[in-house]
Amino acid sequence: MKLTMIGTGYVGLVTGTCFAESGNDVICVDKIEAKIEALKLGNLPIYEPGLEELVINNFQDGRLQFTTDLDWAVNESELIFIAVGTPQSDDGSADLSGVFAVGEAIARSARDAKIIVIKSTVPVGTNAELERRVRAISGLPHQFASNPEFLKEGAAIDDFTKPDRVVVGVRHPAVADSLKELYLPFLRTERPFLVMTPESSEMTKYVANCMLATKISFINEMANLCEAYLADINDVRRGIGHDQRIGFSFLFPGVGYGGSCFPKDIRAMIHMAVSKGMHSLMMHAVDNVNEAQKHILPNKILARFGDSIATSTIGVWGLAFKPKTDDIREAPSLVLIDTLLKAGARLKIHDPEALDNVRAHFGDLDRLQYCSQPYDAVEGANALAIVTEWSEYRTPDFKKMMSKMAQPIIFDGRNIFDPANMQSRGFEYNGIGRFHSS
Repeated sequence: MKLTMIGTGYVGLVTGTCFAESGNDVICVDKIEAKIEALKLGNLPIYEPGLEELVINNFQDGRLQFTTDLDWAVNESELIFIAVGTPQSDDGSADLSGVFAVGEAIARSARDAKIIVIKSTVPVGTNAELERRVRAISGLPHQFASNPEFLKEGAAIDDFTKPDRVVVGVRHPAVADSLKELYLPFLRTERPFLVMTPESSEMTKYVANCMLATKISFINEMANLCEAYLADINDVRRGIGHDQRIGFSFLFPGVGYGGSCFPKDIRAMIHMAVSKGMHSLMMHAVDNVNEAQKHILPNKILARFGDSIATSTIGVWGLAFKPKTDDIREAPSLVLIDTLLKAGARLKIHDPEALDNVRAHFGDLDRLQYCSQPYDAVEGANALAIVTEWSEYRTPDFKKMMSKMAQPIIFDGRNIFDPANMQSRGFEYNGIGRFHSS
């Protein structure tokens, strides 16, 4: 099939590339010319494992094209996907100006009827409003659909090519048939193709993210309670996770969630409730617990060092909001760095992919050192804070760490180490909700 993907951010680039990989002709459109030229050279604006190779291969094979010419791209394709950003507004609502601007541009450009699909995460009612706006401009019989994405950063290629399910919201069965044909190569293992109204599909995306974020905030709150009562959250997590009604997914205590989806989508859901005169008490609680959780690790460090924090050096491993991405949006590491800098500490930080993004956020500061290697970040450090559970941090050379650190103190914000093992190696160990009796 011939399709156009408008927006070459995380969702648009992954989706367009995977569709091209399955044999479709895909045109990716972006208004930023420098970004398009970089993509033609194989230089991606994001880090996602496996994506660069797929982009280069499909571009060279001619199935994947990049352009700033929206008019040309629209008229070359049967299906038009809108995959532009919907950033959070000051009141917590999703900013839909980009979605509507693109929809109106499609209406002005299209010379024949298209299937216009919203891939962006949007509040309930957006599809209907987009249809109203397009029909006000164009008399062509365009069809409309919603097709929310369920991609995890760091595993997006697998998530797209081996989906748990594909959700589409349509008003006409023929539109669902066209989208099923497009997704058929990824549904060969009997994964469900779920057809519903656009309103239900829009809500499905938000409810899924709210459920996952709730599990994270729940286990974090339980971890803090375990720590207060000298219980170990890892034991408790195993005790409840084997209950098939609960399961283990997302029940990993830590420093809170971040990224481009959960924080924004939770607040958008709160705003949707308020817009209907309702109060989303659960989602308010989830958001509040998560924001408080981001302060747990820096507060532990400040409590341990007291006034001496101003003369201390803290190493930090992990800056991205999760492993296998360079994304630092709403990342707990930013709260940690900001809090410790304000307290007067010196920081030495490392991340395999997100270092440049953090430098762009904080700039070059005298008390903030960007380290290209993990062990450089612990050199002379009075403590190490682990914020992101990258695989390369899980089995370090502990003897090397011990020899480099000024004080062998670890604040493990992801519970990647065993407390008893760390104490036996001579480290003072502080986890999240962990208890070990020496």
